[in-house]
Amino acid sequence: MAERISETLQKKLSDRMSFYEDLGIQLFYRDRQVAALPETEQQLEPAVTIRFSSPNMQKEETLPKPAGKPALRVTLPAMTPVSPKIASLPVAAGPSLFEAVDKIANDTLPKVREDLGECTRCKLHSTRHKIVFGDGNPKAQLVFVGEGPGADEDAQGLPFVGRAGKLLTQMIEAMGLQRKDVYICNVVKCRPPENRQPEEDEVSTCSPFLFRQIDVIAPKVIVCLGAVAAKTLLQTNRGISQFRGEWLEFRGRDSK
Repeated sequence: MAERISETLQKKLSDRMSFYEDLGIQLFYRDRQVAALPETEQQLEPAVTIRFSSPNMQKEETLPKPAGKPALRVTLPAMTPVSPKIASLPVAAGPSLFEAVDKIANDTLPKVREDLGECTRCKLHSTRHKIVFGDGNPKAQLVFVGEGPGADEDAQGLPFVGRAGKLLTQMIEAMGLQRKDVYICNVVKCRPPENRQPEEDEVSTCSPFLFRQIDVIAPKVIVCLGAVAAKTLLQTNRGISQFRGEWLEFRGRDSK
């Protein structure tokens, strides 16, 4: 008989699956090429070691071994010392949305927010509670771009504060950073009804403000959280599963 997992683990798994679902990731496949893990505790390391290495960050942390369970040694590769291989994507026909947005001299995030105003440019404004502009370090080297606000974000006016936001915060902290070190925003600034995907006209209306945000911040790396963000920034029709984890160039900047 299969061992029953604890309620705590069930909750963590449920939260993780909800996070992936919010990012538009719904299908998972088992990699049959992965070698089987050792079966005996004697073959395993006694603790989990996570090592972060970059020019600006050196951190090694040893976590206590969970009671009654073997643990593995995990070493994360250097984050920035080696220049990533930059790939090119075939773009959709026609000029990109980014090309349609002229750079504004001496632009700032407050100016972008002021120009956005209490926006009524598309139908999303009719059901929103609060505009979710963005949050974080205006000089961040790392920017996360999501799809759009959910119910929690719509209520608080801040990006990624619900279940998906908690997991994103954990991931950021696992990198040795804090939310205040990065910048987080979305393709659309108002919550789509029933958390549906933003429609094409909504994306085309709101994305110029996103591009201005990115232009002002000028990050070194942009992380696309989900298919809508990836397709909007990279102007491609390829499914996100086809280039997940790849480094790509976005207007002279890397995105992943």
